[in-house]
Amino acid sequence: MTTTPAHERARTTKTRDTGWDTGTRTRPRSGAGTERPVPRWAERVAHAIPLVLLPQCLWRLPFAFGFDMGTGTGSMGSPWVSIPYVFGLSLVTEGFALLGFGLVRGWGEVVPGWVPLLGGLRVRPAAALVPAVLGGTAATLLFGQFTLAALDIGLHFGDFDNGAWEVAGRACLLPAGLWGPMVLALSVHYFVRRRRTA
Repeated sequence: MTTTPAHERARTTKTRDTGWDTGTRTRPRSGAGTERPVPRWAERVAHAIPLVLLPQCLWRLPFAFGFDMGTGTGSMGSPWVSIPYVFGLSLVTEGFALLGFGLVRGWGEVVPGWVPLLGGLRVRPAAALVPAVLGGTAATLLFGQFTLAALDIGLHFGDFDNGAWEVAGRACLLPAGLWGPMVLALSVHYFVRRRRTA
């Protein structure tokens, strides 16, 4: 009589429609914590995503204190509102950017053990892909406007007090347009990599 090892039996057990596989409570095997190796380009893209958003986040901070960065827009209003809003917006933006690491790390394939009830469960590819593709598409549509405007393609960027402020503004806002396409590129790679391990 032959018996099937527990990890193989567990691999065949799945939840109904929760988006999680229940069976594999094992750690991924590669250096990045993924079942299959992540290529260097994907690692670099994941690291670059927060960096392409950083100039825009830093550009935004002086507005919280009423400094208009040469745009002539004036104050945003009360510092009790503008400071939490602007700093919060920058932190949320960078937080979303860091989620791109889930497409190249083990926690995008297996829920970390410290998560209640779900810790150690295998993540179905769609549970990561759907938010990533929707987020990447939304970021492309939203931040792509800044890139087009910064490149003087179709959209008006706004008036600045002088050319130096305009160059600084364009340089800080232009990279943000790369966020969406970078997330979409990682999403395609994640789909291909996970499909091979399914």
